[in-house]
Amino acid sequence: MTHLWVRAEQRPNEERVGLAPEGAAALIAKGIKVTVEQSHVRAIPIEGYRAAGCAIAPENSWPEAPVEAIIFGLKELPEDGTPLPHRHIMFGHAFKGQHSGRRLLERFRAGGGTLYDLEYLVDEDGRRVAAFGYWAGYAGAAVSLMAWAAAQAGEICAPVATFGGRDALLDDLRGRLDATGKPRPRAIVIGALGRVGTGAADLCEALDVSTTKWDMAETAKGGPFPEILEHDLFLNCIFARPGTPVFVPKSALEAPRRLSVIGDVACDPDSDYNPVPVYEHATTWQEPALRVADDPVLDVMAIDNLPSLLPVESSTDYAAQLLASLATLDNLDAGVWARAKAVFDDTMKGL
Repeated sequence: MTHLWVRAEQRPNEERVGLAPEGAAALIAKGIKVTVEQSHVRAIPIEGYRAAGCAIAPENSWPEAPVEAIIFGLKELPEDGTPLPHRHIMFGHAFKGQHSGRRLLERFRAGGGTLYDLEYLVDEDGRRVAAFGYWAGYAGAAVSLMAWAAAQAGEICAPVATFGGRDALLDDLRGRLDATGKPRPRAIVIGALGRVGTGAADLCEALDVSTTKWDMAETAKGGPFPEILEHDLFLNCIFARPGTPVFVPKSALEAPRRLSVIGDVACDPDSDYNPVPVYEHATTWQEPALRVADDPVLDVMAIDNLPSLLPVESSTDYAAQLLASLATLDNLDAGVWARAKAVFDDTMKGL
């Protein structure tokens, strides 16, 4: 019997989950065994999974799970160097030249396990079957506006925490923006036609923030892009990959500019293809913004688990998108799982 083991997230400020109780019930009805770990932070309570018929396991007990179980989580595992013998479904951030990703893959090599990276679950046309992109863009724009509002008061963005829902987030932001006493800032979104960019633009527009929307047509020339520096906020919603142009080079730190906040929603500073190379590490919920220039101020927001700012909405949305693929876990040699396995195998050959 196929056995899906939903682990508790161990990363700080991560309350999301990729399977809702309704989805778990559907998988069980299909003959898939579902175990869900207890979690002291998960936004969706364990009672719903118990009622759905899931087996309940202690928090963070997945290393002792039966070796045939498929371990399902969202964010990265603790970097303790232990071998990984299981098959894992998660965002591994290991296939685009990330330096930390090599350490993860070495653990899979040592244990004989397999990584089915959620970013590489794609259909026959190469489109991702599920993504948190919309909520990443929405929350990324929100925290970037928090950073802008703080900078207007000569401060840097204070720690952030989860919100109970979209309306609560919008009310909070309106209060912050109004308190500056200044007109709404101007934003530019690159990647505006994608899910991430759509979420970022929707958040801006809900708050009456004038938004310039760019996508591939506007960036095809490869830069430089002085127009970015003429906006107050730049929201990067393009994931780093070979050929991605540099949007804000290091020289922009010394150049005349209106730009005061970069929201790097894609957040891949560890990649060789980072299109915003003015910073070198992700920011955190405790320190959401990194000041990379003082005169004039330029802050970078680069939190890499942004959708967890709205954990219930983002979890419910993502789980609904992914459910059809999870229902095919009993046939890992076909479809999205076979394609993801091929990416893993090819990467391991070049390790």
